[in-house]
Amino acid sequence: MTASFRPAVLLAKSPLSFGNSHMSKNASRNPGRHFLQIPGPTPVPDRVLRAMDTPLIDHRGPEFAKIARRALDGIKTIFKTTNPVIIYTATGTGAWEAALVNTLSPGDRVLMVETGQFATLWKRMAENLGLKPEFIPTDWRTGAEPAVIEAKLKEDKSHQIKAVCVLHNETTTGCLSPIAEIRKAIDRAGHPALLMVDTISSLASTDYRHDEWGVDVSVGGAQKGLMLPPGMSFNAVSNKALAATKNSKLPKSFFSWEDMINANKMNYFPYTPATNMLQGLVTAIDMLHEEGLENVFARHDRLAEATRRAVRGWGLEILCRDPNYYSPTITAVLLPDGHDADAFRDLALQTFDISYGMSFGKFAGKFFRIGHLGDTNDLTIIGALAATEMSLELAGVPFRKGGVQAAMDYLVSAHKQPARAAAE
Repeated sequence: MTASFRPAVLLAKSPLSFGNSHMSKNASRNPGRHFLQIPGPTPVPDRVLRAMDTPLIDHRGPEFAKIARRALDGIKTIFKTTNPVIIYTATGTGAWEAALVNTLSPGDRVLMVETGQFATLWKRMAENLGLKPEFIPTDWRTGAEPAVIEAKLKEDKSHQIKAVCVLHNETTTGCLSPIAEIRKAIDRAGHPALLMVDTISSLASTDYRHDEWGVDVSVGGAQKGLMLPPGMSFNAVSNKALAATKNSKLPKSFFSWEDMINANKMNYFPYTPATNMLQGLVTAIDMLHEEGLENVFARHDRLAEATRRAVRGWGLEILCRDPNYYSPTITAVLLPDGHDADAFRDLALQTFDISYGMSFGKFAGKFFRIGHLGDTNDLTIIGALAATEMSLELAGVPFRKGGVQAAMDYLVSAHKQPARAAAE
């Protein structure tokens, strides 16, 4: 196993050790809840867990039809679209594939941006499917730049590029790309390429507008801002994308939009769906609207800024070097040269029962990722940052103390501002 994929492991704490004498020697209980600060899967709220913890029902019966309709209509409000949103029993990788195979043909050129590991994996998938991706290189420390995309499209006089594929939020690096501006760049180039956007680590955590921003295929996943377990993903599709299916020649069966949309019109699916996940999805959507989407986005922005202030307070470097591209859901923290980020994650897990996201690719072993998305709040983040500051000291990483205090000071000031505005 390579260092870049070495998991952090709790030693001698196997849940498979039974018997009092054996337990006392080889296992120990961790009190309290585990701090899952990876950028997804995120903690699942108790209310969502309860919604899913129900007896199975007939997925061809009338009770299921009501749940399916609520899910199919509700997810449109999260993508902010009036067009179909297709729900797959698959992780986000499946929804990536669905976006490509339903719209493109073998040999089609696609323009992609190397924002990080997940953009690289989507590009690799395109190659495996017989497409010809053109990869715009970056150093993984910024988002996709609209001007660069525009220039590439202007060079394509014969319109050989059939799609532009961009990650809204690169989960690897914590860089957010400006999708509305990328749409404008495509329009300025006068290019007919489809715009496909991965929203897996941004959906339901920051503002996203499928229709208004002119996105043709939005790819989403359930296990991050939607607060569900892994195993469900989405394609929101435009009329232009639906029209492209008529000429698409890539093979498709399980991921066929046509089969899904036709069955969804009758409140069913062409195969057995994840029935209990759909019940969780309905509840999660209700919770998001009860909080109010704008409030959800403001909460994520607040927690992200608190995290960044802690990192700067420690004197450490944020991987995303341009504030214009800062992510509201994930902050990647570079450790000083000579300090192994995987060893740091191992120490933090064993000592404080907290999990951070790992590092990949050209930065393998050099950074860790703090997730601040999903069902989380100010106190959770302060607890996570306190564990981080203590872990830095235990790991012998050179840093300045006071990052947690900087985060707390910011959160106090952020909560005072609405009160001032109301008084005025």
